[in-house]
Amino acid sequence: MADLKSQANSTHTLRHRPAPAAPSPSPSHQHHPPQQKQHLAAAAPACIGLVGALVLVAIVVRFSSPSPKLWTKEELSKHNGSDDSLPIFLSILGSVFDVTLGRQHYGLNGRYNYFAGRDATRGFITGQSTDDGASESVQGLSVLQIKSIVDWRSFYSRSYIYSGKLVGRYYDIYGYPTKELLQVEKDSARGDKLLKKQEAEESQFPNCNSRWSEKDGGEVWCPVGYPRLVEKISDSIIKGPIEKRCACFEKLQLKKPGLELYGGCPPDSKVCKTS
Repeated sequence: MADLKSQANSTHTLRHRPAPAAPSPSPSHQHHPPQQKQHLAAAAPACIGLVGALVLVAIVVRFSSPSPKLWTKEELSKHNGSDDSLPIFLSILGSVFDVTLGRQHYGLNGRYNYFAGRDATRGFITGQSTDDGASESVQGLSVLQIKSIVDWRSFYSRSYIYSGKLVGRYYDIYGYPTKELLQVEKDSARGDKLLKKQEAEESQFPNCNSRWSEKDGGEVWCPVGYPRLVEKISDSIIKGPIEKRCACFEKLQLKKPGLELYGGCPPDSKVCKTS
């Protein structure tokens, strides 16, 4: 929200002095006729008054806007879809949304009822309805997973009605974001940069095609190029297990460092068994 800024106007008083001799007429030395001066003098206070009125209206609108409701966990829990007379709310990263329009999904017998009446932030990644799998904590999640959760929050902002903030892990009793929420936002931004890097690399070295059947097992293949395992671009700050993907490399690209051939697969084969 931008702060309103005001500017002070100053007026100067002209002192009368004896009139000098009238200069010879020239285009660069012109005077306003007395009647025009009166119009200009009358217009100045009107303009200042209009600007002041607009500033006043902006201040009134800014400070008269209702503040978002601050929810407690107990209040939110009453809106879990078990009572048809009450709206249904859920929270993600402490942001509360009215999802009553999706009662068939979030109502008592709905597929996503475990999200209703609580903050189940972690469940948007795990898909689990257990206390651990659908908790409000994001501890231990990767930056890409946290970015995905932030994307879910954006989805609810677009699709449902924003209804306030849940006091607790992500917002304090005054409605200000906590250090944990600020860290989530930073991790999400890192995840966004990482995802763009991965997409750029995958555009240069496309993923292999893959299939699996109980009879033949698994295999990967490349319409153009040769299958190789390559390390995925990972977050440079948080070190975790190395992830690899199957990518297609053309013949001149096979000298790229870090490429790994599938065990038992000939170097010039376009199809490799994975199991």
